[in-house]
Amino acid sequence: MKRDYIFTSESVSEGHPDKVSDRISDMVVDHFISKDPFARVACETLTTTNKVVLAGEVRGPVKDDKEEVIEKVRECIKDIGYEQEGFHWKNAEISYFLHEQSSDIAMGVDSGSNKEEGAGDQGIMFGYACKETDDLMPAPIYYSHKILELMAQGRKDGSLKGLEPDSKSQVSLKYVKGKPRAVTSVVISTQHQEGLSPKDIKELVTPILKKSIPAHLLEGLVDDEFYVNPTGNFVIGGPDGDTGLTGRKIIVDTYGGAAPHGGGAFSGKDPTKVDRSAAYAARYLAKNIVAADLCTECTIQLSYAIGVSKPLSIYVNTNGTNNIDEEKIEKIIPELMNLTPKGIREKLQLNKPIYEITSAYGHFGRKHDSQKGFFSWEALDLVEALKSLS
Repeated sequence: MKRDYIFTSESVSEGHPDKVSDRISDMVVDHFISKDPFARVACETLTTTNKVVLAGEVRGPVKDDKEEVIEKVRECIKDIGYEQEGFHWKNAEISYFLHEQSSDIAMGVDSGSNKEEGAGDQGIMFGYACKETDDLMPAPIYYSHKILELMAQGRKDGSLKGLEPDSKSQVSLKYVKGKPRAVTSVVISTQHQEGLSPKDIKELVTPILKKSIPAHLLEGLVDDEFYVNPTGNFVIGGPDGDTGLTGRKIIVDTYGGAAPHGGGAFSGKDPTKVDRSAAYAARYLAKNIVAADLCTECTIQLSYAIGVSKPLSIYVNTNGTNNIDEEKIEKIIPELMNLTPKGIREKLQLNKPIYEITSAYGHFGRKHDSQKGFFSWEALDLVEALKSLS
């Protein structure tokens, strides 16, 4: 039986400088995939005071599309909400250093008459699911995301006046015998307009907190453990206050530290990069395994070598919550899903411009939209096949 403990996860908003960079990088992926579903993209973005720098490799019309991409960068910044002196969508300086992909990388990844399409890099990827929330996500990261999503919604619809785009949240949950029982502390830091005090901000965000987390988990939260802008002032923020880079929020993007992470970021990468696609596949498999009631918690690890199509290993750990042998689950996984890069792309329909929406509030625990193809890895279409194992 699991012990009692407190676990904490954090999230950051779409206006956090690293997330601004993630969004721009994923916009670049979507831009080239929308023109060629098999485009190759690896884009890194740096954001700082009124400057954006794009760099990376693309197989596609990289030079011809420069002005179009730069205009889309401005659209991203505008949609996030930056119209500040230190970072403004209209007059930010945007530097474009995207260039053609290395032929050596292309040779290793491309399929041919004598080989299958290989992985775009070596590495290990993890997927995770548990029954702490309806979307089978760890509760601390799930609620941390929800707080910031609702704050952004209120900021954009005008119901939360005075807030600016850059914000963070942090939720600590007490677990009793391995199950979430009570929120012990919450931290919300949000950029705001000049003249608002921490007390003013707290009054604005308290209804958001209550809407984001089930009431029974908030019953024991005392006011002294609900921290809002604890530094006292947060007027200068976003890329003007802190330089942003693509791929620096990998724990925010995944499971909030409740599960392992292989180390590779997602944003800015096309789906031949298994850092992204295999992590999506691992989440898809873990979620379906938990939804099929084969266990209440599941971690899956996949490993790959650059230029090699099939995974080198498949590992399953249910942390003792399994109803059937873990080895049996491991053996059925390759029968349920082709885990080559091509197989993952085809099963999850990843050769679509679906990535910009993933760049904030987590890549997992989101709503699958079968019409638009968003978050296909959250679908539960393997459940019936998995139930036959029990």
